[in-house]
Amino acid sequence: MRVSEGAAGLHLVQDVPLLHPEEQVFQAMLDGWRNQQLARNLSFGTVESRERLVRRFRHFADAGPWAWAAADADEFFTDARAVKNVSHSTLLGYQTTLRQFCSYLTDPHYGWPAECEKRFGTHPIQICTEWNTGRHVQEAMGRPGRRALTHDELQAVFDYADDRAEAAQSSGRKGWTSAFRDSVLLKTAYAWGLRRNEVARLELCDLASNPKAPEFGHYGIVRVRFGKAMRGSPPKRRSVLTAPLFDWAVDSLRQWTEELPPPSPPTATPPSGPPSVAPGCPPAR
Repeated sequence: MRVSEGAAGLHLVQDVPLLHPEEQVFQAMLDGWRNQQLARNLSFGTVESRERLVRRFRHFADAGPWAWAAADADEFFTDARAVKNVSHSTLLGYQTTLRQFCSYLTDPHYGWPAECEKRFGTHPIQICTEWNTGRHVQEAMGRPGRRALTHDELQAVFDYADDRAEAAQSSGRKGWTSAFRDSVLLKTAYAWGLRRNEVARLELCDLASNPKAPEFGHYGIVRVRFGKAMRGSPPKRRSVLTAPLFDWAVDSLRQWTEELPPPSPPTATPPSGPPSVAPGCPPAR
C-alpha cells in the first residue's frame, strides 16, 4: 500500500526511541503538513505563514498538538482580540489555519493519531469547531473606520507625489527618476484598479491598444498577468480597459514610457552586445 506524502511513517522511523520526542514529532508533523499543502498546489508563502502561526499557537499553549484542547484555542483567540486587537479577517485566518492543521493531524490517512497514541498515550483532536470560531458571511471584512479617499484627498496624494519628483529634478539630486516612477506607479494602480503585486509585476509589453478606444493609443488595455490566484491555481490573468475618466493617467504613463530618456549604461563594465529583449516588448525603464 502506498503511503501518503504527509504520513507519519515517512517522517518518523517506526519503533525507534527519539532523543527529544516532543520537538521531533512536532517538527515531523509540520514537515508532513507542508508536503500535504504543496501537493495541493498552495504557494510557498502561504505554507510558511501558516507554519509560523502553528508555531505561535504551540508556544502559547505550551504543549504539543496531541495535548491541545478547545479551551487552548478559546484563550488564543481571546488574546488575539482583547490584547492584540486583530481585525475580524485576521482572526478568521487564524481559525482557518488551526482548523486545517488539526484536520490534517486527525485524518486517519496520515497516521498521526496512532503515532501519538503510541508515543504519548494520547492523540490530537479538532480544537476549532463551530462553537468557538467565526464564519465568513460577508464579502467586505474591513473595519468600518476605513473608507475610500475623497476626491480632494486623492488629488492631494497625487500632487504630493508629483511635487517630490519635481523638487528632486529641479535641485539636481540623483534619483529623481525614481520619485517620478513612484508617482506614475501610484496613478497607474489607481486608474486601472491594480493590486500591489499586479502593478509591481507590470511590464511595458502588458500595455496594448483598444480598437474601440483609439484615442488612448498603445494604452487602451492593461493586461494583468499576476492577478490574485485562486486556491491551488496559478496567478489569474485579466485585461483591464482604460476608462475615459482616467485619461490623465494615460498621459502620465505615456510621459514615463515615451518622453523620459532611457537610463545610461554602466561605464565600468560596458555591455559586450545589445541587451536581450523579449520579442514585442520594449525595453523597460
